[in-house]
Amino acid sequence: MATRLSTYTHNRDNNFNLIRFIAASLVLYSHSFPLALGTGHTDPFFRAIGIGGGTIAVDVFFITSGFLIAGSFFARANLIAFVWARILRIYPALIVALLFCVLVVGLAFTTLTAYEYLSNPKTHRFLLKNATLLSAIRYQLPGVFADLPYPNAVNGSLWTLPYEIKMYAWLAVVGSAFRFAHAKFGWHIVKPGFLVIAVGALAASLANHFHPFESVHFVRLFCMFFLGVAFYAHRGHIYLSSRLFLALVVALALSAADQDAFFVAYSLALPYLVFYLAYVPSGWIRRFNQAGDYSYGIYIYAFPVQQSVAQLIPGVSVATMISTAFAATLALAFLSWHLVEKRCLARKGDIAWVERALRRLRPTRANAEG
Repeated sequence: MATRLSTYTHNRDNNFNLIRFIAASLVLYSHSFPLALGTGHTDPFFRAIGIGGGTIAVDVFFITSGFLIAGSFFARANLIAFVWARILRIYPALIVALLFCVLVVGLAFTTLTAYEYLSNPKTHRFLLKNATLLSAIRYQLPGVFADLPYPNAVNGSLWTLPYEIKMYAWLAVVGSAFRFAHAKFGWHIVKPGFLVIAVGALAASLANHFHPFESVHFVRLFCMFFLGVAFYAHRGHIYLSSRLFLALVVALALSAADQDAFFVAYSLALPYLVFYLAYVPSGWIRRFNQAGDYSYGIYIYAFPVQQSVAQLIPGVSVATMISTAFAATLALAFLSWHLVEKRCLARKGDIAWVERALRRLRPTRANAEG
């Protein structure tokens, strides 16, 4: 029996924590090939279907993010509250992870003296630029990991975070415009508006695959994020059906014989598959939620941990890389969730002081006239 997606979204009893945990672990798995061997083309996912495991994981992240962030946006009439919640989700844990990269990993493995390393402008740029996510990510720290199979990069996973911030901004701008149009003119364009954006982005992503015209990353991630948004906006009209789920799985399996055909089937089917798995399987699997949400911690710590393993064990095998790095990364993710992320997220409702600070920053009329 098919059930409306909206039926499931009234509470947080779902499998999103588990899905994101698996996706973050898949990124670690996928990165183990280039970080141990120097090339990612040996990734079994890439060899079989032309899409790396890390790419699939990032797509899943952006689909779920679009869906859940849309829910957060529409649940909050206050744009400041929305922005504050997003800041708390991304930045505190990121800043701690960057300090870990600079002061633990960097100091441990740099070939420079501690003074040369800490006073080097590249060290400062790595910390300051990556802590804002408003410009290009800095991957290198001076004298760190220069001779590894995948040289110089300290935390290559950070590349997706500026795109995540851009998607939040796009949602805030477009969503606010739709709200204004509804309040001012009575236009009911929120649902059709986001559907048009999602379908257009999907068409652009498919076209970009066959005839590239724009950054592959931006087009694909924009598509995945706004497909998630569109699923949330139309959740009352989408049915989660076991038969359709199985049909899509079969279609994906059959299309795997041709990588281009698989990409089309994958792009069309992935959002539905994600939301089916997020809401329909229940029972003992939901106990995973009691552990916490370790996906972000795994994502931001895995790469520097893996590079550290490659430095400490020259010629490390992929299997050893995966097992060793996963154990260490999971420990760091556990600490990140319980000591940083969980505590910061508990402050999402504390926006009164943020609003007061913003009011103080606004020039008074008297000052403006003076």
